[in-house]
Amino acid sequence: MLVRSLIFAAVVAVLATQIPALFQSFEPGAASVTPMAAAVDVPLSTSSTGGYGSVRLEPDARGHYTGSFKINGKPVDGLIDTGATYVALNESTARRLGFSGNQLDFRYAVNTANGETKAAHVTLDRIEIGSIKVRGVEAFVLKDAALSGTLVGMSFLQKLASYTVADGSLSLSQ
Repeated sequence: MLVRSLIFAAVVAVLATQIPALFQSFEPGAASVTPMAAAVDVPLSTSSTGGYGSVRLEPDARGHYTGSFKINGKPVDGLIDTGATYVALNESTARRLGFSGNQLDFRYAVNTANGETKAAHVTLDRIEIGSIKVRGVEAFVLKDAALSGTLVGMSFLQKLASYTVADGSLSLSQ
């Protein structure tokens, strides 16, 4: 039990170092909405590349790769972030996905660009985008004030066969 707690504490420490970097990449004051909301509210440009388990994303106006995902069967707009160790959801999205108050144990302190907040560890049954389907993805849920959208990090991307940027497009392959 102690070893498990130490491992989990190390994972949370890594997460705490990654979240501030996510928010630092946004230009402050560039829009009247929060940076994450600006990234998620742009038109999504997901297109299948023709093969099974392949999706190509075009960058939005700010150069970010966003997509329409299905998480646990429900639609969620997300921002791909290779600098994020885990998928990160806000509390409202997690509740919409079916996580109850009992499942959201906000006992892990994490530091973000918006200050310190509490996070809950969850495992998502599945994440889908286009023809790609990934099961058993670890995620952290943050309070709404700390995160206004969904970040799709390495806990999803590392389960793919590959992800590459070429000619300005991000290609995901399963």
